[in-house]
Amino acid sequence: MAETHTDGRIARGNQTRQLVLKRAVEIASVEGLEGLSLGRLSTELKLSKSGVFALFGSKEDLQLATVRAAIKVYLEHVVQPARDLPPGLDRLWQVCTGWLDYSRRRVFPGGCFFYSVTAEYDAREGKVHDTLASARANWFTFVEQTVREAQQSGEVEEGADAAQLTFELVALMEMANAESVLHNEFTCYDKASKGILNRLRVVATDASVLPAS
Repeated sequence: MAETHTDGRIARGNQTRQLVLKRAVEIASVEGLEGLSLGRLSTELKLSKSGVFALFGSKEDLQLATVRAAIKVYLEHVVQPARDLPPGLDRLWQVCTGWLDYSRRRVFPGGCFFYSVTAEYDAREGKVHDTLASARANWFTFVEQTVREAQQSGEVEEGADAAQLTFELVALMEMANAESVLHNEFTCYDKASKGILNRLRVVATDASVLPAS
């Protein structure tokens, strides 16, 4: 009986934690990580303040947990769909279009979670900054690895500068997100998609495998 009671309490605690983090990533994507507070979340979600405080020992703990929760969502919507494809231009194109779709569909209400909160913490120091910097480095590494794998498959020119191409692709994606969120318009995603497609055609060994437009 004691074990059953303990298991039930743990399950309820996990459910509450997920509920809090779901709302936290929504708030942070719009207002930033500084907009988070344990008291606000408990009030909005009509939860016991003591229960919420027990799950997150401090505001920094909440912020770090929120970033980790956002990473899981990002992996699900952007990274995993590309990993399901074999290495090559199709996978690289999926990485880019998947990211644009993730931002366009407002998986996070404020557009790309990481574009928003990284700007908030880029000149700061501390655990939150380091976690965000690591997440961004991992993203760049993934895109560059995808480019290099496309080179190894023979679908991207061997002499193409993978690091430079990665920088340009990410820049186009992030510009579309920034313009869309700022102006609440969505044609910028088509412009970014066109720019990415044109850039990939330049380095493709056979551009016919890419979409026509």
